[in-house]
Amino acid sequence: MLSRTAAVLIMIDFQGNLARAMVDKENLFANSVKLIQGFKALNLPIMVTEQIPEKLGPTIPQLLGELEGVRPIAKESFSCWANALFHDQLESLTRRHVILTGIECHVCVYQTALDLMANGYTVHLVADAVSSRTPENREVGIQAIKSAGAQITSTEMVLFELLRTAADPKAKEIFKIVK
Repeated sequence: MLSRTAAVLIMIDFQGNLARAMVDKENLFANSVKLIQGFKALNLPIMVTEQIPEKLGPTIPQLLGELEGVRPIAKESFSCWANALFHDQLESLTRRHVILTGIECHVCVYQTALDLMANGYTVHLVADAVSSRTPENREVGIQAIKSAGAQITSTEMVLFELLRTAADPKAKEIFKIVK
């Protein structure tokens, strides 16, 4: 079960034309915004990466507008873990439960998930906040990450698991986000 003391949201490579080429992009973007808003409401850390931003462009405006104060980490490797800045920043948070979102599911998200699990992190893959350019690659990515040992979850499942009770002072804010 997720806890607020152990959770960090990682958003991988939601950039430019690549992001706009994703399967079911409207739901992908909407769920990503909900996660950002939920993590901000609960005062939980968020990390964002960008794959070669000079070529693929910056994080899409729909998300960037919600990410005030979060500085994207530029990377070249498909796995975020292989980037020293990412690695050091994640380690400094001392949070072992990674809520993983992003694109493409079968490439950067997959390789990051495997590296994180190999290094002692518990990965919670948000199935409705990951995508690929084809439905087949998205599904193969999700299944491969699940087979490797990750927990498969959803946007609402993550937010309600972190909330735990309707009596929480943040409950109204989270309810508003998921509607």
